[in-house]
Amino acid sequence: MGRAPGHSQAGPHPLAGSADVPVGRGASDAGFTLIEVLVALAIVAVALGAGFKAAGALANNAQRLADVSAAQWCADNHLTNMKLTKEFPPIGDSDFACNQLGRTFKGQRIVRPTPNPNFRRVDANIADEAGTPLLTLSTVLTRYP
Repeated sequence: MGRAPGHSQAGPHPLAGSADVPVGRGASDAGFTLIEVLVALAIVAVALGAGFKAAGALANNAQRLADVSAAQWCADNHLTNMKLTKEFPPIGDSDFACNQLGRTFKGQRIVRPTPNPNFRRVDANIADEAGTPLLTLSTVLTRYP
């Protein structure tokens, strides 16, 4: 009995595994080539680098938020103290210091006139220990009777 054209017998190729014929990669091969391993390592390295950069940015943002919050308290305390003592400050600039959260912040009070002589604009500029500006808070004070 002859075989019909296009049909093949099940089983291994008669030359598979002989010394003269190389065996190609088949479904049963479980290894990876060097190129595949290097590409996978490159992808992991890029992902880890991006993750470390994001973690560093989050840490910096958290520190910045703490600094700005403390500077806000410092400026608000200084301006509120001026309101409570009913101080009508002279026009000009002056420096002050403020302690918040165990740190000392540098403050500058800037007093400017307004069109109405009974009001003064007061800005409180707050900087960190290194002099980096963090915050400016402004208010208007009135002349108290």
